[in-house]
Parts: sequence; structure tokens; C-alpha cells
Amino acid sequence: MQKNKRYRRLAMFWLFAIFYALTAVNANAETQATGWLQNPNHPPIETQFVVTGQVSESDQTLAGYLEVRLDGDWKSYWRSPGEGGVAPEMRWDKSKNISAVDWHWPYPKRFQTLGLETLGYKKDVIFPMTLHIKDLTKPVVLDAKLTLSSCTTICVLTDYPIKLSFDPSHLTVSDDAMRTYAKGVSKVPKASPLLSGVNAVWDQTKEQLQVTTVNKMGWKAPDVIVDGQSDEVQDSTFSRPVVEIDGNNLIATFDVSSWMGTPHLSDEKVAITFKDSDFFAEQSAVIKADTIVTSSSNSSIVKMVLFAVLGGLILNVMPCVFPVLGMKLSGIISAQGVEKKQVRRQFLSSASGIFASFWLLAAFLAVLKLSGSAIGWGIQFQSGWFIGLMFVITALFGANMLGLFEIRLSSNTNTWMASQGDNSHLGHFTQGMFATLLATPCSAPFLGTAIAYALATNIPTMFAIFTALAFGMALPWILVSAFPSIALALPRPGAWMNRIKYLFGIMMLITSLWLLSLLSNHISPQWLYALAWVSGGTFLIRMMQIHGLKATGFAGILLAIVVSSSVFIEQSVTAKVLPPEPDWQPLSVDAINNYVADGKVVFVDVTADWCVTCKANKIGVILQEPVLSKLNSQDVIAMKGDWTVPSKTITAYLQRHDRFGVPFNVVYGPNAPQGIKLPVILTSNVVMQAIKQAGIDNG
Repeated sequence: MQKNKRYRRLAMFWLFAIFYALTAVNANAETQATGWLQNPNHPPIETQFVVTGQVSESDQTLAGYLEVRLDGDWKSYWRSPGEGGVAPEMRWDKSKNISAVDWHWPYPKRFQTLGLETLGYKKDVIFPMTLHIKDLTKPVVLDAKLTLSSCTTICVLTDYPIKLSFDPSHLTVSDDAMRTYAKGVSKVPKASPLLSGVNAVWDQTKEQLQVTTVNKMGWKAPDVIVDGQSDEVQDSTFSRPVVEIDGNNLIATFDVSSWMGTPHLSDEKVAITFKDSDFFAEQSAVIKADTIVTSSSNSSIVKMVLFAVLGGLILNVMPCVFPVLGMKLSGIISAQGVEKKQVRRQFLSSASGIFASFWLLAAFLAVLKLSGSAIGWGIQFQSGWFIGLMFVITALFGANMLGLFEIRLSSNTNTWMASQGDNSHLGHFTQGMFATLLATPCSAPFLGTAIAYALATNIPTMFAIFTALAFGMALPWILVSAFPSIALALPRPGAWMNRIKYLFGIMMLITSLWLLSLLSNHISPQWLYALAWVSGGTFLIRMMQIHGLKATGFAGILLAIVVSSSVFIEQSVTAKVLPPEPDWQPLSVDAINNYVADGKVVFVDVTADWCVTCKANKIGVILQEPVLSKLNSQDVIAMKGDWTVPSKTITAYLQRHDRFGVPFNVVYGPNAPQGIKLPVILTSNVVMQAIKQAGIDNG
């Protein structure tokens, strides 16, 4: 009996020993983890490293993962942290029997902090790891140091020791660890057979990168991230892309900047990461240098052509085209008493001049584009020589309409000057050409969009857009040529016609004075005053000779009123007609970024003295309430870019925003670090809404 009890006790002992051994083995298999590590100096973050037990003998690798828990609003970063932050790093050089550790990165989220966009994670994040083992039959010692950056409104760098020892041949797969590992892997982008034609194009002029690809399953609401290993790519900052979807095609356009200066990304290798709902993919590509077209679809080209036609048509009624309107109406008046056939030819000649002028502008811009020079709408008004030439031409037009000189033509003296005053086809053709040149300082609805598209695309498409612009501006001429009865329906010529011509002559001379004022940016005041005195004196003397003392006195008074009014407007601050302007700061991209990072809103006004639309925006909106008070508030910074004379900095800034002319207004803020572009013609509501949206309260 006593012997049986002893046997039973021995049996129970061995069963307990076997059970203990088995549980010890399982415990050893399931405890190949560091456990949760927490730095007492930074308790909101804890992390652990886990070995799953899954071994691949074929490539001698072992699966594991790093799990990080972040409390509250704390976040950590992706491998490319964006405009701020530091990517996590693990140094494992003290480890034994490990040749490499591959870190796999789940797709990050975008965060906005003080105007900076960063890429990273909040709450719980799992980083799958692949350990490359030298010899699976020998023990492994993982001795690493994890450096983790975590941020809220402040950032903290924290080190965590990662230490594990195990024998790969004795590991058992942990089901719980594998489930966690699989959860992390499911969010890691990798090459996908659904994507094809992944291309990256770099436009050095615009400092933009464009990524294109095709997804066989189509797109819903995709996001795209670009990063790379080279120094040039890592020194560059890629904005949140503007994404266009056309069926299964995706076009993502990034603005790119670099703290080292101008980025140069041609021939650089990059990783392009895609996310669309639960779809994650990553492809590599080598960047090619080329010109970026914002939208290459046929429908977009058709839309831009329609915009160009509308913009050209509206250009006829913009303030800077008033003298052009005078020339057109003068042409209609002078068409009286002639046959319909002659009327048709005259107006077709003027329309042809408009087309020729637009084509010459397109050719000039094409040459500049091929040579790598700056291009833009109205840039000829940055030249003092061009302004001087236009001053002479408009002065002669105005003087001729006032009858201050008489043109007598003979068969041997058909000069360029004489052609401006007669009814010859060449005269009407030249009128059309100069009508276009006088119109170029203006911007109009639809015009800016069409011009930006034209100057950003290839040269044949640019000529097509400029042809559409010419058609829009020439459309009134074309209508008269198609229906000559429009011109012939006016009253017969008489005294009233001379009065109309005098009115248009005065309008042309006022334009000449405006052009003369623009020369102040190119010549000294002494030369400007001398030119003004000589021109004014010649005008008054000729008025005396042709129209007598009374008309000369009237003209002199009118001239004095115009000049004094111009001076009055320029000195409006002193005269208290207009309130003082905001405290404009010079345009600076770095300053914009700094102000936005400080939580301020920046209102940018890119303007030029020769831009009539800019002046209208300034007087009608910027210097009026409630916009002026908002621009003078402490939370808003007013910045001005003056494009009156050539400026590489301002030209590059415009082109980065797909703009090639002025006015251009954009509002930046904590909620709009990439800027909110405003329409060409401003309204108070538009400006105030943009400032509010960018991050300023209604007050």
C-alpha cells in the first residue's frame, strides 16, 4: 500500500515536470519580446520589439515587428517625415548573427502643425521587421538602440534599448504575434500588378514634379507621396499633390522646394507611394526632365480654347483697351460712304492684324521658352524701349485723330506712318496689330487661365491657344466684316464724326500720358520731364496753328486737369483721398513659410505699374473696407511682389503657381500652407473668405 502511494507520487511528479517543461517551452516561444519599454522621462510613449517565431530557411530571415503606442496627440514619423520631425532609427551594429534588418513602413497620415505638413502616425503603429540571419543554427543576439522622435507642439527624442537572445532553430510561431505582424504588413505599400505606366516628370522652370500612372481597378480618392534615398531628393520638400483623375489615369502634381536652393531632380530615383481607401502600393521610378502640362486630356485642351476665346472677347471691354475701342469705332465711322465689299475688306484687314500680333507674341514667347528665358503675359511692358515706342505710336494716333497733321499719300510714299490714317488695307492691318499690343497689360476673366495653360504646354498647343485668343479679340471685327450693314447703318459722316474723332484722339493722348508715366521706371526724372515738356509744347503749338487760341486753351486746361489728376491719384495718401496702404513686405517664400509656421496669414499681391487690372484691384478692393483693416491687423502679413521691371525671383514664383502674368493674389495660412489662389478680378467677399479659410477668425 505504501509502495503504491509512492508510485502515485512519482507519477504525479513526472506529469507535473513534463507539464512544466512544455509550458516553459511555450512560454519561451511566446516571450521572445522585449516587453513594453518606457522611458521615465517621457511616459506618453511606450514600445516593444517582438519576434514572431516565423522563420524562412530559404532566404534565412526571421519575421518580427516593432510596436509603438503614442498617448493623446503625440505622433511619430514616417521614413520621410515631411517638413518637420525626425524619422525613427534603430542601430543594431552591436547585434550578433544578424546581417541586416529591413524596416517596413505602413502608409502614414498627413498632419498640419503650425503651417508645416508632416507624415507620420498617432495612437498605435506596427512596423513589420525582417531580420536577416547569418546562420539559423546558431544563437542570435539582438542588441539595438531605437531612437524615436515624438511630437505634439514640442518634440522629444527618446532612446529605447532593444535586447533579445534566442536560438532560431528552437523558435515556435506565436499565433498572437503573427496576427499583429499581419495587421502591420497589410498597411505596408508594396509593388502592385494593378498599377502600370508609373512615370515621374520634373519641370525645372516651374519647380514641379508630376507623377502619372494607371490603375486597372480605377481610383476613388487617392493620395500620393514621393520620397527617395539620394541627398537631392531628401533635401527637397514635396507639397501635398494636386491629384487629377481621368478614368483609370492618375496625375499628381507636386510643388517642390529645397532648403539648399533650387532643387534639381532630373535622373533621380524616387519611391512613389499610393493610397486609395484600403489599397496601398509603392513603385520606384527615375525622374525625367520635361515640361509639365497641368492637364493633357483632349477635353481640357478644348476647355482652354474656349477660355481663350472668351478671354480675348472680354479683353475688348477691359479698361486698358478703351483706346483700342476708339480705333475700332473710328474705323466704323470712316467706313461710311463706301461699298459693303470695301467695308468687309477693311475689317478683315484689322482682324488679320490682331491675329498677326498674337502670332508674333507667341513666336516671341516660344523663342524665350526654347532659350530658357523667363516668359509671361505682358512682359514686353517691362521694357523701356517698348513703352517708349508705344508712347510715340499712341501720340501720333491721337494727334492724327485731332487733325494736328495731315497725311498726304502718293503712290511712292506709302510709309508705315501714313498707313495709320488712311483707309488702306495696310493701315487697318496695323491698327489691329497695335490694338493687341495695347491690350496686353490687361488681365481678364478666363484670360489668365488660358495664358497659364498656353505658356506651360508645348509650343504647338501654345500657338493654338494664342490663335483662340486672337479670334476672341477679333470677333467684333469679324462680325462687322460678315455683316457690313452694321457699319453702313450708322448716320452719314458729318460734324458729329469730327467730334467723335476728337474724343477718341483725346483718349489716345491720355493713353500716351499713361505710357509716359511708365517710363519713370526706366529713365531718370530729368529726361522724363524733358520729354514731357517737349511733347506737351509741340502739341500746344500745333493746336494753336490748326485749331486756334480757343481750342488750344481748352486743350491746355484739359491737359492740366489730366496731369494734375494723375499726380493727385499718385499722391492720394497725402491728399487723404485714399487711406494709407498696408505695410507691404517684399515677396519672400522663406518669409511666407516662417509667418505661416507662426500661425499668421499672408496676403500676397503680385502687381506691376503697367497692369491696369492691378490698379483696379488695389483701388477698388485692397484699399477699401473691410479688406484694408484685415490687412493691417496683427494676424495678417501683407506682401507685395513688384513685376514692373524684370525679376527672376517673381517670375519663378509666378510660374510655380502656374501663372504667367499679373495681377496674381494668393492667401497663405495655417489651414492653407500651399496657398489659396484668388481670381484675377478681386472682390471684398472673395478676399475676406480666403483669409478666413486660411486660418483667421471673422474678427
